[in-house]
Amino acid sequence: MDRSEIDLTAELALLDISNDERDRLERGISELLEYFSAMNAVNITGLEPTTHALQEGNRLRRDDPRTDASIADDILEQAPDLEDRFIAIPNVL
Repeated sequence: MDRSEIDLTAELALLDISNDERDRLERGISELLEYFSAMNAVNITGLEPTTHALQEGNRLRRDDPRTDASIADDILEQAPDLEDRFIAIPNVL
């Protein structure tokens, strides 16, 4: 990435960067691009994609819908204040 691309990116992001910041960005971005090039050289044929190095399975709970009427009762039991079968909240105006 050269200076003109850094200037254009800063302009699009509405950033006013100094010459020192521009120089640091130019060096840092060049280092990142070199690192990405080295990563592209690694042979990954046959590797399964992963989102986490230690993940052994799905860590999320099953998404089973509850069809019984008790879900409303469960919610109402947790409410701090009720009026009939409605959750009462303080006035905000």
